[in-house]
Amino acid sequence: MATRKAPAAQCTLFAPELAQTPGPVPDLTAYHWIVVSISGGAVSQAALDVVVTEADRQGVPLTRIVTVFADLGEDDEHPGTPELAAEHAAYYGLRHERVFRVVDDGLGGKVQQGLADHIEDRRMWPDSKRRYCTSDMKRGPIWKLFTRLAAEAHEAGVTGKVRILDVQDKRAQESPERRKMAPFTGNERASNLTVREVNTWLPIHHWLKEQVFARCAQAGTRVHPAYAAGLPRVSCIACVLAPKSALVRAAQLYPAVFARKLAQEQRMGHTFRVDLSIADIIAAAEAAGPADTSPVEDWRG
Repeated sequence: MATRKAPAAQCTLFAPELAQTPGPVPDLTAYHWIVVSISGGAVSQAALDVVVTEADRQGVPLTRIVTVFADLGEDDEHPGTPELAAEHAAYYGLRHERVFRVVDDGLGGKVQQGLADHIEDRRMWPDSKRRYCTSDMKRGPIWKLFTRLAAEAHEAGVTGKVRILDVQDKRAQESPERRKMAPFTGNERASNLTVREVNTWLPIHHWLKEQVFARCAQAGTRVHPAYAAGLPRVSCIACVLAPKSALVRAAQLYPAVFARKLAQEQRMGHTFRVDLSIADIIAAAEAAGPADTSPVEDWRG
């Protein structure tokens, strides 16, 4: 395991004119659990380092921090992503949880359902207005983890509501919708009347992309190899919000995955996107060739 580097002040890394106004830093001592959603991507990497550094500063034991990785399944996670997320947690000695969507197996038991199978069950791809990929595959399983953690706290002697800080890596730079988000807010949907109270904190909401990668380098954690291959994000392999150039690059990197997605598109009779099919993506990837190094756009969302 790599040795964790000593934290350094964020403001020493960047010219002041690059920084946007930061949001409030919550009192971490007020929470029974601090749950950090991590994806294996650089943004969640940087956010995790900020949380651990702030916990150290406030004297909060790291046993209160839990990282959670919401697994989409092998046809939608970049290779090695679940392992890298676990590596990021282990770097700080943190408890790590992997969660996923669970469905009946038809034999009286339960089984993991990946995003590809969930899409096929629904007979349609997600889109910007119907992002069930987020609600069903990430938010729902993570909230079930909140329930488990609240039960653990009550079993350990906590009375009344369990206070949970839900830490997410969303940044204002990523989209107009995310720019409108409050960096710290009460999460009424994840809370309930008797068991838990959840607040959501976006610790690097004000950061620019350059700051993210600088923080990863400073922390000493490994970034995903997909970045070196030209992808600007380690999101799901075929994100419906991604620009065509990013999808084409993904198809160049993972032709077998996109071949399966093409068969799925044909079986469902539903096009991946109104303006773009999986067939179009594969055709563009084949025309460009595997040695293509053309720029890849980032996406908003």
